[in-house]
Amino acid sequence: MDRGGRPYFVLKAANGEIVGTSESYSSSQAMEHGIAVVKTIAPNAPVVDES
Repeated sequence: MDRGGRPYFVLKAANGEIVGTSESYSSSQAMEHGIAVVKTIAPNAPVVDES
């Protein structure tokens, strides 16, 4: 939960490094939907190495 008590999720790489944080959601159900969308889209997302 964020400071306002709204749920959000954190994206972590295989090595445990945090690579992203979601927006805050109005409910846990809305957050779960957001996670499902990311799982669907992520395998086809482009990888950009900015190092």
